[in-house]
Amino acid sequence: MLFYNPKLKTLSQELRKNMTDAEKAIWSRIKRKQLNGLQIYRQRIIGNYIVDFYCPKAKLVIEIDGGQHYTDEGIEKDRTRDRYMAEQGLKVIRFSDSEVLKDIEAVLISISEEI
Repeated sequence: MLFYNPKLKTLSQELRKNMTDAEKAIWSRIKRKQLNGLQIYRQRIIGNYIVDFYCPKAKLVIEIDGGQHYTDEGIEKDRTRDRYMAEQGLKVIRFSDSEVLKDIEAVLISISEEI
């Protein structure tokens, strides 16, 4: 069972209400078991982190990264976070906002191949 930090519940709810355009685009295509018949959750709390999307059956975390992820600080935070996820037995795949908005079909194929 994955650790859940209840202090992040309000923040995760806010993030669900205020998804980016790229997150909304992906969510519209993967919610309600649309992708390979698997349940995927959005803005899920795992440990002390909130991941964009999580598929428990596939042990897969899907991150949609905006510009802040490409700074030195953002890259280091993502490394730490990805290391934590790996320690929990989870695989993390990342896509940029622009990848999603420019070619969502390719992103969905990539996700499907991981699941």
